Amino acid sequence: MNSVSGSTASRSSRRQFLRGAGVLLALPFLNCMAPRSVGAAGSSRPRRMLLISNNLGVLPKPFFPQGAGRDYLLSPSLTPLAEFRNDFTVFSGLSHPGVVGGHSTENCFLTAARGPTKSGFRNQISLDQFAAEKLGPVTRFPTLNLGVNIDKANRSLAWTRDGALLPAEESAPALFQKMFVQGDAVAVQRQLKRLEERGSILDALLADTQQFSRNLGRDDKTRLDQYLTSVREIEERLLTAREWEMRPKPTTTQSPPADLLDHKLFFEKFDLMLSMAQLALESDSTRIVTLMVDAFATPAFQLGDNQNTTTDYHNLSHHGQADDKVNQLEEADRRQMGLLKRLLKNLADKPEAEGRLLDRTMILFGSNMGDANTHDNTNLPILLAGGGFRHGQYLAYKRDQNTPLCNLFVSMLQNMGLETDAFASSTGTLSEINT
Repeated sequence: MNSVSGSTASRSSRRQFLRGAGVLLALPFLNCMAPRSVGAAGSSRPRRMLLISNNLGVLPKPFFPQGAGRDYLLSPSLTPLAEFRNDFTVFSGLSHPGVVGGHSTENCFLTAARGPTKSGFRNQISLDQFAAEKLGPVTRFPTLNLGVNIDKANRSLAWTRDGALLPAEESAPALFQKMFVQGDAVAVQRQLKRLEERGSILDALLADTQQFSRNLGRDDKTRLDQYLTSVREIEERLLTAREWEMRPKPTTTQSPPADLLDHKLFFEKFDLMLSMAQLALESDSTRIVTLMVDAFATPAFQLGDNQNTTTDYHNLSHHGQADDKVNQLEEADRRQMGLLKRLLKNLADKPEAEGRLLDRTMILFGSNMGDANTHDNTNLPILLAGGGFRHGQYLAYKRDQNTPLCNLFVSMLQNMGLETDAFASSTGTLSEINT
């Protein structure tokens, strides 16, 4: 790989790779990759979106704040995000018109396709695929569609224009290989063996990394170091998981709970996929990631140290106001917000141009369920963070006459720099968050 000149006359290409031992590692977007005609905060810098949905939602009462506007009182479920209060907006009174039918709406969160329970229902294009069409082929992967405990045959956030389900990837190693290991099946296996011998992708690329970074500016060096640290952290976590799989498990006289072997580490899997999504976005492998958290398919799961929930997630969601179930759900909601906080902190700690990676990355967290206990699909729990919006507020729309959630989707599309004024059931935008 040719070294990068420090002169202003020579700029790095928008997409570059580090190469070593047959491995290609995509670089993050660095200042030296911007066109010379574009300033430090130029419009060519990528904007990104991460779209997350838990298909059983959250407990409404502990989630929605008290009051409205900028002086709202942070709710119990949102307290883990207090540090980033000015980096997110909470919404109530949003839903998809005509998208009713309880759990059957789970595939419509990003499509807003009406009547999912009607005979002959056919889904429509999802927000991520719509955005990818508008954005064009600017990255290796137009979108990445991820899942946690996903039922691949039946559930996905991503749908084609023809209404076909796009299966979600829930294997972090497979995604890592997809993003960073190049070659056919034989070459991949050969390279994986080399990597095992050499330690890691970064070990294989060490000399090339040093040569590339030598001529970078201070900000780019910091950005590259943080990015490579993220790669190393993911590698270490995958290695740890692989080592545990190789160790014999303790024996017990009790029968094992259903599917706990694969699905009980719900929060750990969620956290890992958020890390993979972050890595995909900051490496510019893609600008758009969806992540479906399939709580419906999640059995009894680990809630804390040596503590599992008393039943599966779906059963917990139909709590009937039973204190024990409500308490477990409240803790599950707080832990999810804790994972979201970690993601926001990671993005906020990474500089990009004159701002932060968070300022150009939208993170949407929400659900198709307003209240899973009653199968209500109105007043959806929606939180939007990052992206440079006017945050730090709670926007409470009419709960008896909801505003289309797609109005927010249009605002997000426009934030991506895409020329569109409509998507699905939208009637406009949510101007309150525009800067």
